[in-house]
Amino acid sequence: MGAAVQQKGAGGGRRRGRSRSRARPMAEINVTPFVDVMLVLLIIFMVAAPLMTVGVAVELPKSAAGALPGEDEEPLSVTMTAEGEIQIQTTPVAREELVSRLRAIATERTSDRVFLRADGSIPYSDVMQVMGALNAGGFSNVGLVTDTGGPSLDGRDAPQSE
Repeated sequence: MGAAVQQKGAGGGRRRGRSRSRARPMAEINVTPFVDVMLVLLIIFMVAAPLMTVGVAVELPKSAAGALPGEDEEPLSVTMTAEGEIQIQTTPVAREELVSRLRAIATERTSDRVFLRADGSIPYSDVMQVMGALNAGGFSNVGLVTDTGGPSLDGRDAPQSE
Protein backbone atom coordinates (compact mmCIF):
# COMPACT_ATOMS: atom_id res chain seq x y z
CA MET A 1 0.00 0.00 0.00
CA GLY A 2 2.73 2.41 0.23
CA ALA A 3 2.66 3.05 -3.49
CA ALA A 4 2.84 6.60 -4.61
CA VAL A 5 -0.53 7.88 -5.58
CA GLN A 6 -0.53 10.33 -8.36
CA GLN A 7 -2.89 13.19 -7.72
CA LYS A 8 -4.07 15.49 -10.38
CA GLY A 9 -3.94 19.09 -9.40
CA ALA A 10 -6.26 21.84 -10.44
CA GLY A 11 -4.06 22.50 -13.44
CA GLY A 12 -4.84 19.19 -15.06
CA GLY A 13 -1.19 18.23 -15.24
CA ARG A 14 -0.14 21.24 -17.31
CA ARG A 15 1.81 24.15 -16.08
CA ARG A 16 -0.07 27.41 -16.05
CA GLY A 17 1.48 30.68 -17.01
CA ARG A 18 3.96 31.14 -19.80
CA SER A 19 4.18 28.27 -22.15
CA ARG A 20 7.23 27.41 -24.13
CA SER A 21 5.67 28.17 -27.49
CA ARG A 22 4.67 31.77 -27.94
CA ALA A 23 1.19 32.57 -29.20
CA ARG A 24 1.21 33.56 -32.84
CA PRO A 25 -0.25 36.95 -33.76
CA MET A 26 -3.80 36.81 -35.04
CA ALA A 27 -3.80 37.18 -38.83
CA GLU A 28 -7.56 37.74 -39.22
CA ILE A 29 -9.27 41.09 -39.57
CA ASN A 30 -12.04 41.77 -37.11
CA VAL A 31 -14.82 43.29 -39.22
CA THR A 32 -17.36 43.73 -36.42
CA PRO A 33 -16.36 47.34 -35.59
CA PHE A 34 -16.35 48.17 -39.29
CA VAL A 35 -19.88 46.80 -39.72
CA ASP A 36 -21.06 48.69 -36.63
CA VAL A 37 -19.74 51.98 -37.98
CA MET A 38 -21.26 51.36 -41.41
CA LEU A 39 -24.69 50.61 -39.92
CA VAL A 40 -24.58 53.78 -37.82
CA LEU A 41 -23.61 55.85 -40.88
CA LEU A 42 -26.38 54.23 -42.91
CA ILE A 43 -28.97 55.18 -40.30
CA ILE A 44 -27.64 58.73 -40.10
CA PHE A 45 -27.85 59.20 -43.87
CA MET A 46 -31.31 57.63 -44.06
CA VAL A 47 -32.57 60.11 -41.48
CA ALA A 48 -30.70 63.12 -42.89
CA ALA A 49 -31.46 62.59 -46.61
CA PRO A 50 -35.08 63.83 -46.53
CA LEU A 51 -33.94 66.93 -44.65
CA MET A 52 -31.44 67.86 -47.38
CA THR A 53 -34.05 68.98 -49.91
CA VAL A 54 -33.35 72.62 -50.61
CA GLY A 55 -36.19 74.72 -51.82
CA VAL A 56 -37.37 78.23 -52.24
CA ALA A 57 -40.13 79.47 -49.95
CA VAL A 58 -43.16 79.94 -52.19
CA GLU A 59 -46.80 80.17 -51.11
CA LEU A 60 -48.32 77.79 -53.67
CA PRO A 61 -52.01 78.06 -54.55
CA LYS A 62 -54.20 75.15 -53.48
CA SER A 63 -55.89 72.81 -55.98
CA ALA A 64 -57.99 69.67 -55.90
CA ALA A 65 -55.93 68.12 -58.74
CA GLY A 66 -53.97 64.92 -58.11
CA ALA A 67 -50.23 64.44 -58.46
CA LEU A 68 -48.57 63.67 -61.80
CA PRO A 69 -46.90 60.27 -62.25
CA GLY A 70 -43.14 60.21 -61.63
CA GLU A 71 -40.39 59.52 -64.13
CA ASP A 72 -36.77 58.31 -64.13
CA GLU A 73 -35.02 61.65 -64.63
CA GLU A 74 -35.03 64.31 -61.92
CA PRO A 75 -37.67 66.84 -62.94
CA LEU A 76 -36.64 70.35 -63.90
CA SER A 77 -38.23 72.94 -61.64
CA VAL A 78 -38.75 76.63 -62.44
CA THR A 79 -39.83 78.81 -59.52
CA MET A 80 -41.39 82.27 -59.51
CA THR A 81 -41.16 83.96 -56.10
CA ALA A 82 -43.50 86.63 -54.75
CA GLU A 83 -40.72 89.19 -55.29
CA GLY A 84 -40.73 88.42 -59.03
CA GLU A 85 -37.48 86.45 -59.05
CA ILE A 86 -37.23 83.44 -61.39
CA GLN A 87 -35.13 80.42 -60.46
CA ILE A 88 -34.22 77.28 -62.37
CA GLN A 89 -33.91 74.61 -59.67
CA THR A 90 -32.22 76.89 -57.07
CA THR A 91 -30.24 79.14 -59.42
CA PRO A 92 -31.61 82.67 -59.93
CA VAL A 93 -32.01 83.63 -63.60
CA ALA A 94 -32.72 87.03 -65.17
CA ARG A 95 -35.88 87.18 -67.30
CA GLU A 96 -33.83 88.11 -70.37
CA GLU A 97 -31.64 85.00 -70.01
CA LEU A 98 -34.47 82.55 -69.26
CA VAL A 99 -35.12 81.29 -72.81
CA SER A 100 -31.42 80.85 -73.65
CA ARG A 101 -30.77 78.98 -70.38
CA LEU A 102 -33.78 76.73 -70.97
CA ARG A 103 -32.61 75.91 -74.50
CA ALA A 104 -29.19 74.94 -73.17
CA ILE A 105 -30.77 72.73 -70.51
CA ALA A 106 -33.18 71.17 -73.01
CA THR A 107 -30.30 69.91 -75.17
CA GLU A 108 -28.89 67.97 -72.21
CA ARG A 109 -32.16 66.40 -71.03
CA THR A 110 -34.13 63.46 -72.37
CA SER A 111 -37.47 64.67 -70.99
CA ASP A 112 -39.35 67.81 -71.98
CA ARG A 113 -41.23 67.89 -68.66
CA VAL A 114 -40.79 70.92 -66.42
CA PHE A 115 -42.56 71.86 -63.19
CA LEU A 116 -43.54 75.50 -62.74
CA ARG A 117 -43.89 76.67 -59.15
CA ALA A 118 -45.37 80.14 -58.92
CA ASP A 119 -46.34 82.06 -55.79
CA GLY A 120 -50.11 82.55 -55.56
CA SER A 121 -49.74 86.34 -55.36
CA ILE A 122 -48.08 86.63 -58.81
CA PRO A 123 -50.35 88.03 -61.56
CA TYR A 124 -51.64 85.48 -64.05
CA SER A 125 -50.07 87.37 -66.96
CA ASP A 126 -46.57 86.98 -65.46
CA VAL A 127 -47.08 83.23 -65.04
CA MET A 128 -48.23 82.97 -68.67
CA GLN A 129 -45.14 84.89 -69.86
CA VAL A 130 -42.89 82.38 -68.10
CA MET A 131 -44.93 79.49 -69.53
CA GLY A 132 -44.37 80.98 -73.00
CA ALA A 133 -40.64 81.17 -72.25
CA LEU A 134 -40.67 77.52 -71.16
CA ASN A 135 -42.31 76.55 -74.45
CA ALA A 136 -39.83 78.66 -76.44
CA GLY A 137 -36.99 77.04 -74.49
CA GLY A 138 -37.99 73.55 -75.63
CA PHE A 139 -40.21 72.40 -72.76
CA SER A 140 -43.72 71.66 -73.99
CA ASN A 141 -44.77 69.44 -71.08
CA VAL A 142 -45.36 71.98 -68.30
CA GLY A 143 -46.78 70.88 -64.95
CA LEU A 144 -48.11 73.53 -62.59
CA VAL A 145 -47.22 72.75 -58.97
CA THR A 146 -49.87 73.45 -56.33
CA ASP A 147 -50.57 72.47 -52.75
CA THR A 148 -53.23 69.81 -52.27
CA GLY A 149 -56.44 70.36 -50.39
CA GLY A 150 -57.82 73.34 -52.29
CA PRO A 151 -61.43 73.90 -53.27
CA SER A 152 -62.93 72.02 -56.20
CA LEU A 153 -65.44 73.40 -58.68
CA ASP A 154 -68.20 71.01 -57.64
CA GLY A 155 -68.67 72.89 -54.36
CA ARG A 156 -66.96 70.34 -52.14
CA ASP A 157 -63.64 71.02 -50.51
CA ALA A 158 -60.96 68.41 -51.07
CA PRO A 159 -59.76 66.58 -47.95
CA GLN A 160 -56.79 68.19 -46.27
CA SER A 161 -53.61 66.10 -46.43
CA GLU A 162 -51.26 66.45 -43.51
